[in-house]
Amino acid sequence: MKTLKTTKCGETVRVTKVTGSGPVKRRIMDMGITKGVDIFVRKVAPLGDPIEVTVRGYELSLRKEDADTIKVE
Repeated sequence: MKTLKTTKCGETVRVTKVTGSGPVKRRIMDMGITKGVDIFVRKVAPLGDPIEVTVRGYELSLRKEDADTIKVE
């Protein structure tokens, strides 16, 4: 299954599942990343960390390890 970490710059994807556990999963969900929401990947840093996305009308930067816990289609 594809994750947000493997999504290319300029793509829009839809979240299918947020994996992970405990405070990491809660923090991601508190940022508005929940099942069914669309995410546009704006930029990826030269070394791949962080990833800048647009979700629910605001911009957000995510670490690679956090983006890897977000399953998308």
